[in-house]
Amino acid sequence: MARLPRLNLPNIPQHIVQRGNNRQITFVEPDDYVIYLEKLKYYAKEYNVKVHAFVLMTNHVHLLATPTTSNGISKLMQSLGRYYVRYFNQAYKRTGTLWEGRFKSTLVDSDNYFLVVSRYIELNPVRAGMVKHPAEYTWSSYQHNAVGKTIGLITEHSLYMQLGKDKLDRQARYRALFDDEIPSITVDEIKTATDKMWVLGNDKFKKQVEAMAGRRASPLPKGGDRKSVSFINARK
Repeated sequence: MARLPRLNLPNIPQHIVQRGNNRQITFVEPDDYVIYLEKLKYYAKEYNVKVHAFVLMTNHVHLLATPTTSNGISKLMQSLGRYYVRYFNQAYKRTGTLWEGRFKSTLVDSDNYFLVVSRYIELNPVRAGMVKHPAEYTWSSYQHNAVGKTIGLITEHSLYMQLGKDKLDRQARYRALFDDEIPSITVDEIKTATDKMWVLGNDKFKKQVEAMAGRRASPLPKGGDRKSVSFINARK
Protein backbone atom coordinates (compact mmCIF):
# COMPACT_ATOMS: atom_id res chain seq x y z
CA MET A 1 0.00 0.00 0.00
CA ALA A 2 1.34 3.43 -0.94
CA ARG A 3 2.62 5.53 1.91
CA LEU A 4 0.51 8.57 2.71
CA PRO A 5 2.27 11.93 2.42
CA ARG A 6 3.51 13.47 5.66
CA LEU A 7 1.07 15.86 7.31
CA ASN A 8 2.71 19.29 7.23
CA LEU A 9 0.54 22.32 7.94
CA PRO A 10 1.74 25.76 9.02
CA ASN A 11 0.99 27.12 12.49
CA ILE A 12 0.00 23.74 13.95
CA PRO A 13 2.36 22.18 16.52
CA GLN A 14 4.05 18.89 15.73
CA HIS A 15 5.46 16.21 17.99
CA ILE A 16 8.62 14.97 16.29
CA VAL A 17 10.69 11.89 17.11
CA GLN A 18 14.01 10.95 15.51
CA ARG A 19 15.74 7.75 16.59
CA GLY A 20 19.22 6.40 16.15
CA ASN A 21 19.53 3.66 13.53
CA ASN A 22 18.93 0.29 15.21
CA ARG A 23 18.59 2.28 18.45
CA GLN A 24 22.30 3.08 18.43
CA ILE A 25 23.74 5.82 20.62
CA THR A 26 23.50 9.28 19.10
CA PHE A 27 24.89 11.32 22.01
CA VAL A 28 28.03 10.25 23.85
CA GLU A 29 29.67 13.26 25.46
CA PRO A 30 28.14 16.52 26.78
CA ASP A 31 29.59 18.37 23.78
CA ASP A 32 27.36 16.28 21.50
CA TYR A 33 24.21 17.52 23.22
CA VAL A 34 25.48 21.10 23.13
CA ILE A 35 26.30 20.96 19.41
CA TYR A 36 22.90 19.44 18.59
CA LEU A 37 21.01 22.12 20.53
CA GLU A 38 23.09 24.94 19.02
CA LYS A 39 22.34 23.72 15.51
CA LEU A 40 18.69 23.09 16.36
CA LYS A 41 18.45 26.73 17.38
CA TYR A 42 20.25 27.84 14.22
CA TYR A 43 18.10 25.87 11.79
CA ALA A 44 14.86 26.62 13.68
CA LYS A 45 15.57 30.31 13.13
CA GLU A 46 16.57 29.78 9.50
CA TYR A 47 13.37 27.89 8.66
CA ASN A 48 11.03 29.87 10.94
CA VAL A 49 10.18 27.00 13.27
CA LYS A 50 9.25 27.69 16.89
CA VAL A 51 10.57 25.06 19.31
CA HIS A 52 8.50 24.77 22.50
CA ALA A 53 9.78 21.60 24.16
CA PHE A 54 12.52 19.02 23.66
CA VAL A 55 14.41 16.17 25.23
CA LEU A 56 17.66 14.65 23.99
CA MET A 57 17.90 11.02 25.09
CA THR A 58 21.00 8.90 24.51
CA ASN A 59 19.64 7.35 21.31
CA HIS A 60 16.71 9.51 20.21
CA VAL A 61 15.22 12.99 20.24
CA HIS A 62 11.74 14.39 20.93
CA LEU A 63 10.66 17.88 19.84
CA LEU A 64 7.45 19.88 20.11
CA ALA A 65 7.59 22.62 17.51
CA THR A 66 5.38 24.83 15.37
CA PRO A 67 6.35 25.62 11.77
CA THR A 68 5.25 28.86 10.12
CA THR A 69 5.47 27.27 6.66
CA SER A 70 4.26 23.93 5.31
CA ASN A 71 7.79 22.57 4.81
CA GLY A 72 9.59 24.18 7.75
CA ILE A 73 9.78 21.05 9.91
CA SER A 74 11.06 18.89 7.05
CA LYS A 75 13.77 21.41 6.12
CA LEU A 76 14.79 21.81 9.75
CA MET A 77 15.11 18.09 10.39
CA GLN A 78 16.90 17.40 7.11
CA SER A 79 19.48 20.15 7.62
CA LEU A 80 19.98 19.38 11.30
CA GLY A 81 20.24 15.65 10.65
CA ARG A 82 22.83 16.05 7.89
CA TYR A 83 24.95 18.44 9.94
CA TYR A 84 24.89 16.30 13.07
CA VAL A 85 25.77 13.08 11.21
CA ARG A 86 28.84 14.78 9.70
CA TYR A 87 29.84 16.09 13.14
CA PHE A 88 29.25 12.74 14.89
CA ASN A 89 31.09 10.68 12.27
CA GLN A 90 34.08 13.00 12.38
CA ALA A 91 34.14 13.19 16.18
CA TYR A 92 33.99 9.41 16.64
CA LYS A 93 35.90 8.36 13.51
CA ARG A 94 33.02 6.43 12.00
CA THR A 95 31.17 6.33 8.69
CA GLY A 96 27.65 5.62 7.55
CA THR A 97 24.17 6.50 8.70
CA LEU A 98 23.25 7.56 12.22
CA TRP A 99 19.49 8.17 12.15
CA GLU A 100 16.72 5.64 11.52
CA GLY A 101 15.08 6.46 8.18
CA ARG A 102 12.46 9.20 8.21
CA PHE A 103 11.73 11.06 11.40
CA LYS A 104 8.27 10.50 12.86
CA SER A 105 5.81 13.33 13.43
CA THR A 106 2.20 14.04 14.30
CA LEU A 107 0.11 17.19 14.24
CA VAL A 108 -0.99 18.14 17.75
CA ASP A 109 -4.39 19.53 18.74
CA SER A 110 -3.19 22.48 20.83
CA ASP A 111 -6.32 23.00 22.90
CA ASN A 112 -6.52 19.41 24.07
CA TYR A 113 -3.01 17.97 23.82
CA PHE A 114 -0.28 20.62 23.68
CA LEU A 115 0.60 20.76 27.38
CA VAL A 116 0.17 16.99 27.70
CA VAL A 117 2.66 16.37 24.89
CA SER A 118 5.07 18.88 26.42
CA ARG A 119 4.93 16.93 29.71
CA TYR A 120 5.18 13.61 27.87
CA ILE A 121 8.40 14.79 26.20
CA GLU A 122 10.00 16.12 29.36
CA LEU A 123 9.05 12.98 31.32
CA ASN A 124 10.94 10.68 28.93
CA PRO A 125 14.02 10.39 31.18
CA VAL A 126 11.75 9.48 34.10
CA ARG A 127 9.94 6.77 32.13
CA ALA A 128 13.33 5.45 31.01
CA GLY A 129 14.47 5.17 34.63
CA MET A 130 17.35 7.61 34.13
CA VAL A 131 16.13 10.07 36.79
CA LYS A 132 13.36 10.23 39.36
CA HIS A 133 12.22 13.74 38.44
CA PRO A 134 12.50 15.71 35.16
CA ALA A 135 14.34 18.53 36.96
CA GLU A 136 17.28 16.14 37.41
CA TYR A 137 17.81 15.76 33.66
CA THR A 138 19.98 18.37 31.98
CA TRP A 139 19.10 17.96 28.30
CA SER A 140 15.43 18.88 28.41
CA SER A 141 13.24 21.95 28.03
CA TYR A 142 11.97 21.31 31.57
CA GLN A 143 15.00 23.33 32.62
CA HIS A 144 13.45 26.34 30.85
CA ASN A 145 9.73 25.76 31.19
CA ALA A 146 9.68 24.72 34.84
CA VAL A 147 13.04 25.55 36.44
CA GLY A 148 13.56 28.95 34.85
CA LYS A 149 16.95 28.46 33.20
CA THR A 150 16.83 30.44 29.97
CA ILE A 151 17.26 28.27 26.86
CA GLY A 152 17.55 30.50 23.82
CA LEU A 153 16.04 28.12 21.30
CA ILE A 154 12.72 27.89 23.20
CA THR A 155 9.74 29.92 22.01
CA GLU A 156 7.01 29.82 24.63
CA HIS A 157 3.64 28.79 23.17
CA SER A 158 0.57 30.92 23.83
CA LEU A 159 -0.95 28.15 25.99
CA TYR A 160 2.15 28.13 28.16
CA MET A 161 2.02 31.93 28.42
CA GLN A 162 -1.57 31.70 29.63
CA LEU A 163 -0.54 29.60 32.64
CA GLY A 164 0.37 32.65 34.71
CA LYS A 165 0.79 36.40 34.91
CA ASP A 166 4.61 36.38 34.95
CA LYS A 167 7.56 33.99 34.46
CA LEU A 168 7.69 32.74 38.04
CA ASP A 169 3.94 32.17 38.12
CA ARG A 170 4.01 30.31 34.80
CA GLN A 171 6.92 28.14 35.91
CA ALA A 172 5.18 27.26 39.18
CA ARG A 173 1.91 26.40 37.45
CA TYR A 174 3.75 24.37 34.83
CA ARG A 175 5.60 22.41 37.54
CA ALA A 176 2.24 21.74 39.19
CA LEU A 177 1.05 19.96 36.03
CA PHE A 178 3.63 17.26 36.75
CA ASP A 179 1.95 16.41 40.05
CA ASP A 180 -0.59 14.41 38.06
CA GLU A 181 0.56 11.34 36.17
CA ILE A 182 -0.25 11.16 32.47
CA PRO A 183 -2.72 8.26 32.06
CA SER A 184 -1.20 5.23 30.35
CA ILE A 185 -3.94 5.33 27.72
CA THR A 186 -2.87 8.88 26.80
CA VAL A 187 0.80 7.89 26.69
CA ASP A 188 -0.11 5.07 24.30
CA GLU A 189 -2.23 7.45 22.22
CA ILE A 190 0.70 9.86 21.83
CA LYS A 191 3.11 7.05 20.93
CA THR A 192 0.76 5.51 18.37
CA ALA A 193 -0.17 8.79 16.68
CA THR A 194 3.50 9.74 16.37
CA ASP A 195 4.79 6.35 15.21
CA LYS A 196 2.01 5.97 12.66
CA MET A 197 2.13 9.68 11.77
CA TRP A 198 -1.61 10.17 12.31
CA VAL A 199 -3.13 13.25 13.94
CA LEU A 200 -3.22 13.63 17.72
CA GLY A 201 -6.50 15.32 18.58
CA ASN A 202 -10.25 15.05 18.90
CA ASP A 203 -12.60 14.28 16.00
CA LYS A 204 -13.29 17.95 15.27
CA PHE A 205 -9.59 18.71 14.96
CA LYS A 206 -9.00 15.67 12.76
CA LYS A 207 -11.76 16.73 10.38
CA GLN A 208 -10.28 20.22 10.19
CA VAL A 209 -6.87 18.75 9.32
CA GLU A 210 -8.41 16.46 6.70
CA ALA A 211 -10.11 19.42 5.05
CA MET A 212 -6.87 21.41 4.97
CA ALA A 213 -4.51 18.59 4.02
CA GLY A 214 -6.70 16.61 1.65
CA ARG A 215 -5.82 13.26 3.22
CA ARG A 216 -6.96 11.04 6.10
CA ALA A 217 -5.97 12.13 9.59
CA SER A 218 -6.63 8.74 11.21
CA PRO A 219 -6.64 5.08 10.12
CA LEU A 220 -9.62 3.50 8.43
CA PRO A 221 -11.90 1.54 10.76
CA LYS A 222 -11.02 -2.13 11.22
CA GLY A 223 -13.26 -4.88 9.95
CA GLY A 224 -15.96 -4.87 7.29
CA ASP A 225 -15.39 -3.76 3.73
CA ARG A 226 -12.54 -1.27 4.15
CA LYS A 227 -12.50 -0.56 0.42
CA SER A 228 -16.02 0.85 0.61
CA VAL A 229 -14.92 3.46 3.16
CA SER A 230 -13.51 6.27 1.07
CA PHE A 231 -11.87 9.46 2.22
CA ILE A 232 -14.52 11.42 0.33
CA ASN A 233 -17.33 9.73 2.23
CA ALA A 234 -15.54 10.22 5.51
CA ARG A 235 -15.55 13.97 4.93
CA LYS A 236 -19.28 14.20 4.24
